[in-house]
Amino acid sequence: MEESGRKDRALRVDGLTNGRDLGGLERADGTRTPRGVFFRSDNVDRISPSGWEQVYEAGIRTVVDLRQPQEREGDTQERPAWLTTINVDLDGLENTEFWAGYWDNGLVGTALYFLPHLTEMPERAGAAISSIVNAPPGGVLFHCMGGRDRTGMIAMILLSAVNTSSEQIVGDYLETVRLGDLRAASSNRNNAEPLLNELCERHGTTTEGAFRTALAGFDLCSFIEAADLPESDRAALDTWRGSILETVVSPCGSERPRGT
Repeated sequence: MEESGRKDRALRVDGLTNGRDLGGLERADGTRTPRGVFFRSDNVDRISPSGWEQVYEAGIRTVVDLRQPQEREGDTQERPAWLTTINVDLDGLENTEFWAGYWDNGLVGTALYFLPHLTEMPERAGAAISSIVNAPPGGVLFHCMGGRDRTGMIAMILLSAVNTSSEQIVGDYLETVRLGDLRAASSNRNNAEPLLNELCERHGTTTEGAFRTALAGFDLCSFIEAADLPESDRAALDTWRGSILETVVSPCGSERPRGT
C-alpha cells in the first residue's frame, strides 16, 4: 500500500511520537488535502517547552482534546498562553449500556467500535467536529491519548468529508499502527499492536480490516443529519475551514463553492 507521503506529513515536535498533518493526501479528483489546516497526534501533555515552539511554527493555534475528563486530570505540563484548548469528551462513558459491549473486552482499542459509536452517539463525534471546524484562526490539532482510535475516528470523518481516497485514509490510520514500537517506547510500555490484531482476528478480521470495514460503512450524510450539525458547520467541514477553493459536488450530493 502507498504510504501516503507519511514522512513528508510528520509533525516533528519534541514530545510527540504520533503527530502528522492531514494535508497532502490524495483526493478523488486528483488534488490533495490542504496542508496546515488539521493535524492529529498523541497526548500533547508530553510536549516539551521547545516542542511547543515547534507547534507554533507549524501554524497550530488550537488543540481539541478528545479525552475523558478523568484522563485530563493526569496532565502536568504548562501550556503556552497563545494556545486555545477545547475539551470534548468523545467517549461518553455514561452510556454504560453501549460500552458494556466494547470496554472490558478490549474492543475499544480497535476500529470495530467506530460505526456502532457513531450510530449510537453521533452527537459526541458531532461535538468534536463542530469544535474543530469552528476553532479560532490557525491550524487545529486534535488528539486523544495515543492518537490511535478516538483520533482515528475523527480523522476518518474529516478526510471523508473532502473526498479523500479510501486508500489514503486507510494508510493514514495504519501509520499509527506502524509507529507501534516507537509509541510504546515513549510511554515505557510493550507494543500492543500484535495483541490488538489478535483480538480483531478473534472477531473475524484484522486491525486493517476493521478500519476498512468502518470506513466502507461510514455514511457522511447520515452522520451529519444524526449529529444535527448546522449548515455553517457543514460548510466549514466540506471546505476545511475555507481552505478548499474549487466548486465541486460535496460527498452529500450538493454543489457548493469551496472556500471564500
